[in-house]
Amino acid sequence: MKTMKLSLAFSPCPNDTFIFDALVNNKIDTGGLSFDVVLEDVQTLNQWAMQGKQDITKLSYGVLPLVLDEYIVLNSGSALGRGVGPLLISNKEQGISDVDENTIAIPGENTTAHLLFSLAYPNAKNKIFLRYDEIENFVLEGKGLGVIIHENRFTYAEKGLYKITDLGDYWEKETNNPIPLGGIVIKRTMETSISLQVDKLIKKSIEYAYALHYKEMTAYVKKHSQEMSEDVMRKHIDLYVNDFSIDLTQTGKTAVLKLLEVYKALNPKSGLSDKEIFIK
Repeated sequence: MKTMKLSLAFSPCPNDTFIFDALVNNKIDTGGLSFDVVLEDVQTLNQWAMQGKQDITKLSYGVLPLVLDEYIVLNSGSALGRGVGPLLISNKEQGISDVDENTIAIPGENTTAHLLFSLAYPNAKNKIFLRYDEIENFVLEGKGLGVIIHENRFTYAEKGLYKITDLGDYWEKETNNPIPLGGIVIKRTMETSISLQVDKLIKKSIEYAYALHYKEMTAYVKKHSQEMSEDVMRKHIDLYVNDFSIDLTQTGKTAVLKLLEVYKALNPKSGLSDKEIFIK
């Protein structure tokens, strides 16, 4: 059996730790592969992807156009869906006509959230980029509007904040596609047999999680969940882990291709790689 250690990065969010728990904690047979694992926020993961730092990484599909020369998308591990998109929020009930005049806090420059916001509000130019978990406080302090993702989608209303626009809903109505939020990519320099093995292992890890641990959150998921309640953890997993996570399918691939098309329209001077996007 061939043994090999690969570097792997994903976020500490429950959807990612749920997906990778079995794989990185020796709960399934990895066929000789082992993983040097690091957990980081999505914007850091995106920056690392642009540097080609990890063999395998989670990233925002919004950054995919910038890393296609280096990475190829796996079929397993993605976060796509309907009703799962970022939300634009305010600390007051405010007309949409005001959006372009405000400072907007966005969870990272090269994120799907930024791409979806730019699609919905192409004239909004006064943007700042923060970690996703800093945006609620930015809005609460009256500094501007914010685009929220992850567990903040479940907590903003109880903090007295208001939804202005569901950016995912805007995407779905405009394109009739599920929202491609994030995916797993692997270095193109990796042997194809290893890449396919990793792809199958991530799928197996998800299936293991559903079969044995869905009723109760594992210690690994809880450890990295930033003290969120088990109810919020479960909502997080329900929202972002689904059939597209097990297999991207042609529907998922079409949505990713549409996002790349939108990126190109918003960034006409950028040259997209002509390399194969998805592993076969």
